[in-house]
Amino acid sequence: MFENLTIFVKRYEELEQKLYDPVVAADPKRYSTLMRESKGLEPIVQKYREYAAAEGALREARALLEESGLDRDLREMAEEERDGAARAMERCAEELKILLLPKDPNDERNVIMEIRGGAGGEEAALFSALLFRMYSMYAVSQGWRTEVLNSNETELGGYKEISFLVHGEGAYSRLKYESGVHRVQRVPETETQGRIHTSTATVAVLPEVDEVEVEIDPGDLQIDTYRSSGAGGQHIHKTESAIRITHLPSGIVVECQDERSQYKNKDKAMKILRSRLYEKKQQEQDEKIAAERRSQVGTGDRSERIRTYNFPQGRMTDHRIGLTLYRLDDIVNGDLGEVVDALVAADRAEKLKQSMEQGSW
Repeated sequence: MFENLTIFVKRYEELEQKLYDPVVAADPKRYSTLMRESKGLEPIVQKYREYAAAEGALREARALLEESGLDRDLREMAEEERDGAARAMERCAEELKILLLPKDPNDERNVIMEIRGGAGGEEAALFSALLFRMYSMYAVSQGWRTEVLNSNETELGGYKEISFLVHGEGAYSRLKYESGVHRVQRVPETETQGRIHTSTATVAVLPEVDEVEVEIDPGDLQIDTYRSSGAGGQHIHKTESAIRITHLPSGIVVECQDERSQYKNKDKAMKILRSRLYEKKQQEQDEKIAAERRSQVGTGDRSERIRTYNFPQGRMTDHRIGLTLYRLDDIVNGDLGEVVDALVAADRAEKLKQSMEQGSW
């Protein structure tokens, strides 16, 4: 089944040699590309080597059992070796099927998350703050680090919008399923009659990209400075340290005001701009392969209502996979593992099904 995987092994060994080449090391863009390819191939190569070792052990055990004159103890040992090797091959084969599924090249990247209050006014802004807190606590549980890039806070402590960076290996692979419209049903703090309201917030998840991956012509940028403002429009800095960058060809506008330094705000704004331009390019490519997008669990459509958080019932429902959990308090306190695991499993199952229908296995 996996005879052709020797191609992966050869490519992986070739990449290892290239990464030690001083000429490659001196070219950051090429080195970054080859390193990413190598890291992507490594688990496949390791699992294939494990499969091949089990296959070799199975052949040896079978050959031994074919010999005449084996005593009872040696025969039992050979049978044990044969059965263990067969089980190892079966396990490795199943794991290889998953590893060989089309992989998102962005999975190992850091992510930039953007949360914006939707329908619901002040309650939507408070819900945005709750989502930010939930993702921040989940990041801590994964050993990741968060860094706020920009925020627009309301007087009650909510966010009209907030952008933040999540540093951590594999962050995108776990958080990419969060893109879309999140809905909350609860009695708002601003409600005096005790009525349940429904509000929404939109979450976007963008892979962080390096400068060498997205080239931006400085001539395409319009950069404006203005005075940062806090909740209620009160000026919090006397200097014009806030930055607004407009990418003229695409019309994308990015603002950053959280830092006192104009330079730091510009640096953070450029991080967001690069990620948005990268996402825009990806979306254009994805339109050409719409069939594959339909085969995946929703990971990018910001207009798609993906999840409901119902506080009176203590319930969270993910509408894409029909998952309902009655432990909302744990989830909003960052315990997202079960939800993310279910989304990853559903995505893999859909891709496996598609591979089988196409006769890949």
